[in-house]
Amino acid sequence: MISKEHKKHTNLQRPAFGNFSRNEWAIVGAPCTTIKLLADQVINALSSKYKCAYADTAHNDDTILSPGRLSNGAALEYTDQVNYRQLDYAESFNSFKLKEIFSSSDLVLVNGNHQQAKAQVVIIYANKKASLHKRIEQLTNVQMILLAEDVTEAFDFVKEAIPNWQQLPLYRLDETEKIISFFETQMQHARPVLNGLVLAGGKSERMGFDKGSVNWHGKEQRYYMADLLKSFCNEVFISCRSDQQKEIDANYLRIADTFTGLGPFGAILSAFREKPDNAWLIIACDLPLIDENTLKYLTANRNVSSIATAYQSTFDDFPEPLITIWEPKSYPVLLSFLAQGYSCPRKVLINSDITLLNAPNPDDLTNVNTQEELDKVKHLLNQKIAIQ
Repeated sequence: MISKEHKKHTNLQRPAFGNFSRNEWAIVGAPCTTIKLLADQVINALSSKYKCAYADTAHNDDTILSPGRLSNGAALEYTDQVNYRQLDYAESFNSFKLKEIFSSSDLVLVNGNHQQAKAQVVIIYANKKASLHKRIEQLTNVQMILLAEDVTEAFDFVKEAIPNWQQLPLYRLDETEKIISFFETQMQHARPVLNGLVLAGGKSERMGFDKGSVNWHGKEQRYYMADLLKSFCNEVFISCRSDQQKEIDANYLRIADTFTGLGPFGAILSAFREKPDNAWLIIACDLPLIDENTLKYLTANRNVSSIATAYQSTFDDFPEPLITIWEPKSYPVLLSFLAQGYSCPRKVLINSDITLLNAPNPDDLTNVNTQEELDKVKHLLNQKIAIQ
């Protein structure tokens, strides 16, 4: 017998996905050509800032042959078309597969005549009244109403289905600028909250003592870094091993590693496991020269459409993964690298779509792993204090 209190599966925090992505709208109530045209206009206007996607179903009344090698039994065919890439699948897509494919998209528009999404835009189109009435149960989260040229108000059954319809934006279908402005505003509001994470869970084996406890600025470095991040983040946490939790000052939030044995990679994943819809400003505790200017430049130039915003190392020109803003969309990317046997956050950055910045003061990125580096940083820190 299984106890009623028994939970078979771990209660994980799930990302706020819809059918495809976090930010998705089904456009419903008009002919498919009208829906496609509106989607084209919105995507054309916003694609320079956001990764936009579109979901639809083909109008094929007759059974047609599968394209290319799929017709001969292939499950998948990939073609590099030079200016774009094409993937043809033979398998059916369930909701999990769709979320995986659309996970990098910032905004997804959907033909609501064939697919559903967690938010909707309703077009009041006289000739599609009966069709819209059939889909009335799909109107679960209407956020805008558009009037076609031959109508003056929403249908009565639409008003009944949407209790707050009078508070919603109401535009004519040809008011393109207002419609685009609506989506721009929605995307601004959807900007992920930025949290901070100070990496202090390492064993500092090369240094021989806990780098997080070093007093460079009048307090232990892990607390100094956490206090420094507070001006730029909603919440700041100290990342630690499970056996370290009692050592952390109770005035500071902490996240213990749940992806163990993976170093900083596991700390980043552990943070996303706690709050998968937040972005994370990850910073190592062994960067004693970091100041507010370096953090301010990083956060001011944050690109939420990339999976991460990072500084370029002046040592090897590669991204610096341990002073980086990792966006929520990086979580499945990190997990996919782990599934392939890689646990290097720098490798993820090198092989992904990121925004790479030049640090305003490259010396600020100097880290400390050895006694030699410790002596070098002491000298640089003394110079920095003297200049101030």
